Amino acid sequence: MNQIKKLLIIGFVWPEPKSSAAGGRMMQLISIFKQNGFEITFASAAQDSDFMVDLSEFGVIKKSIELNSSSFDDFVAELYPDVVLFDRFMIEEQFGWRVIEKCPGAIRILDTEDLHCLRTARQKAFKENRNFEISDLLSEEVAKREIASILRCDLSLIISEFEMNILKNVFRINADLLFYLPFLVDEMKEEELLKLPSFDERKSFVFIGNFLHEPNWNTVQYLKEAVWPLVKKDFPEAVLEVYGAYPSQKVLQLHQPKNGFYIMGRAEDANEIVKKARVILAPIRFGAGLKGKLLEAMQCGTPSVTTSVGSEAMHSVLPWNGFVEDNPAEFAQKAIALYQDENLWKQSQKNGIEIINICYQTSNYADSLISMVNELLENSENHRLHNFMGNLLQHHAYKSTMYMSKWIEAKNK
Repeated sequence: MNQIKKLLIIGFVWPEPKSSAAGGRMMQLISIFKQNGFEITFASAAQDSDFMVDLSEFGVIKKSIELNSSSFDDFVAELYPDVVLFDRFMIEEQFGWRVIEKCPGAIRILDTEDLHCLRTARQKAFKENRNFEISDLLSEEVAKREIASILRCDLSLIISEFEMNILKNVFRINADLLFYLPFLVDEMKEEELLKLPSFDERKSFVFIGNFLHEPNWNTVQYLKEAVWPLVKKDFPEAVLEVYGAYPSQKVLQLHQPKNGFYIMGRAEDANEIVKKARVILAPIRFGAGLKGKLLEAMQCGTPSVTTSVGSEAMHSVLPWNGFVEDNPAEFAQKAIALYQDENLWKQSQKNGIEIINICYQTSNYADSLISMVNELLENSENHRLHNFMGNLLQHHAYKSTMYMSKWIEAKNK
């Protein structure tokens, strides 16, 4: 009889699948491991939130932990997991050395969410009013930390093929350390569109996104200042509803009903909001990873207009479920056309289904991930032996991280 394998997930925050794509991604990972017989403990040093998922409903044990505290050492030594999954590189930096010290045999997996260094470099180039260049990544401080974290782990989950190429070709990461895992959803049949609200039953343009995420706030600013005036000029009755968790005061100040620009705040059920919208607008100017809001729009049969950054690595060579446009004037015109032309709208819906079924099928990736994890569990020693750079970074970097953490703990006593 096979022994039940233990998975410890160390979360940056507690999962909020209704607030962010990152929360949805984490629940997808939990589902895959749970279905494959893993006993899962989710630990985090984050504060509880009103919107976090009840992990017990999914058969997951919840454990609050502390930063810079040897109490974690006792906890992880007692649990003694077979696999540890770090939610973003900052968590690996904080807890990775402790895991190695107390559970040296545990397989260490990093879920990057997206490449933070790519998002940071793009944001910096944007603020400097210049085009982003791939070479910008090489001078990014965040890149040095993030790549070191990837090298120290046995496997890193990468959400975007564009980012896979960066890691392999720019940073020269060994492919054996990387696993491409996009968002995962169930197959969708064209007949399912008939169960969704029709063209005539839908109204309004909609943007939706968590405002703790800087690219989302920038997108709403850009919509308000550059895109929406152009839409209203040729389509005076147009209405845009902006939804998002954790809106700041500067977001709320953009509310302008007389101009058809509504700040709606948190969506109680984002799925229902998107289903009732006619068109999603997402003129994203910087960021990384995949855009959960745009995949959700496809699932809801809602066409979208976005930018090349927004659609990056999301649709292979398939036609978008709407339009991809970087020029604000063209963006506005395509948005109006998509909103008003029912035939164009319906074809865009069908494009979205094709993208879902070809690019995001759970069945295409879940079994391969578990096979990879099981292979690592059986051959971790050989796998680590061939990751010399990871061993080197582990040897040197963890010494400094370890002593800094111990100093903070002593100082706090």
